[in-house]
Amino acid sequence: MKKFFQEIKADIKFKSAGPGQKLTESVGERAPREKPNQPALRQPRQGPTDEAQMAAAAALARLEQKQPRARGPTSQESIRNQVRKELRAEATVSGSLEAPGTNMVPEPKEEGSTHPAVPAVCFTCPLTGATLTKDQRDAHIKEAILSHFSTDPVAASIMKIHTFNRDRDKVKLGVDTIAKYLDNICLHPEEEKYRKIKLQNRVFQERINCLEGTHEFFEAIGFQKALLPVPDQEGPEEFYVLSEAALAQPQSLQTHKEQLLVAEPVRASLARQRRVFQPSPLASQFDLPGDFFNLTAEEIKREQRLRSEAVERLSVLRTKAMREREEQREMRRYTYTLLRVRFPDGCLLQGTFYARERVAALYAFVREALQSDWLPFELLASGGQKLSEEESLAFNECGLVPSALLTFSWDAAVLEDIRAAGAEPDSSILKPELLSVIEKLS
Repeated sequence: MKKFFQEIKADIKFKSAGPGQKLTESVGERAPREKPNQPALRQPRQGPTDEAQMAAAAALARLEQKQPRARGPTSQESIRNQVRKELRAEATVSGSLEAPGTNMVPEPKEEGSTHPAVPAVCFTCPLTGATLTKDQRDAHIKEAILSHFSTDPVAASIMKIHTFNRDRDKVKLGVDTIAKYLDNICLHPEEEKYRKIKLQNRVFQERINCLEGTHEFFEAIGFQKALLPVPDQEGPEEFYVLSEAALAQPQSLQTHKEQLLVAEPVRASLARQRRVFQPSPLASQFDLPGDFFNLTAEEIKREQRLRSEAVERLSVLRTKAMREREEQREMRRYTYTLLRVRFPDGCLLQGTFYARERVAALYAFVREALQSDWLPFELLASGGQKLSEEESLAFNECGLVPSALLTFSWDAAVLEDIRAAGAEPDSSILKPELLSVIEKLS
């Protein structure tokens, strides 16, 4: 049997060896083999059908599930490097899409609203009471301070020192130095050296001369410029010299010093822009202007700082509570929020707030609009979440940014008292002067 199979194999090899040749023929005399006929042109291969593609995708998915997934970086340094790469890539993409020097969140699409809920974020000047936009407030406040010199130069100069100079550390150092000058005068009124301040003195130049408003302050409280001789020096130098009239009133100097020390920068306050709307199915739709989304330079720096902190956070294990707090911090990128409160009769009260303001500010805003502002009430967010006036939570920590609709509800005991009096709980809630200017929400 073995010999039989060997013969079959030999026969197959012989037939597949090709045409034979005589042993007497040389290699060069071999007849050239005939070239095989050219095969016909191949038809273009058809692509896989839809069913075949679906089957292939399913097979690949099964293979990927069976294969062990590659583990990410485990060391803290490798995690930091990975996050830094992602942040740089994100910054590159965002920089190519946005104009340089701007950082904007996409504005929400309009959904049936033809007019913005508020025309813009506005502010109120504390000196003039004028309503200003973000672009107008700084210039208007400076102009108001300068015009105040004609009526109260001391107060105007103090406001100029604290408002015109942005570096708070330099302002504090300069103010403390001026206070020291005035203290020396009040403690040693008989010594002439304390009543003179050399303008070219190194301390005066570094701490006081560099601040706007300091010269106006000295002149307003009674100092006068004078050229005085200096020992061991040829020419005179310029000094501030306290007048005799001002020296005779040391109490006024103490008062001016205290005013200078406790003063704060003059800042425009956020205008609530209170509006009352009729009941509307559009109550939960907000068409916000771009001011609610634009980020200032300071806000951009804050975002960069938060991103840097994210690099460190990703390198450590976090609890659920830590993750929840970090999710809330994402909401802090908004500076303002527009809030509406719906009353039982369907009327809407609207106001603008800082996103970092506390919930108590909203309670105070609503209370000012009530006829019976002494009655306790509750404010409910979406989902029935009760907002407590006593809690120190900010709007961004509650998720009420950049806009939110809340529901007004009387306290349960108040409802019982109202019904016991035979009145409807939803009648006569807002003040009549607000209802007289009620608008239609469009």
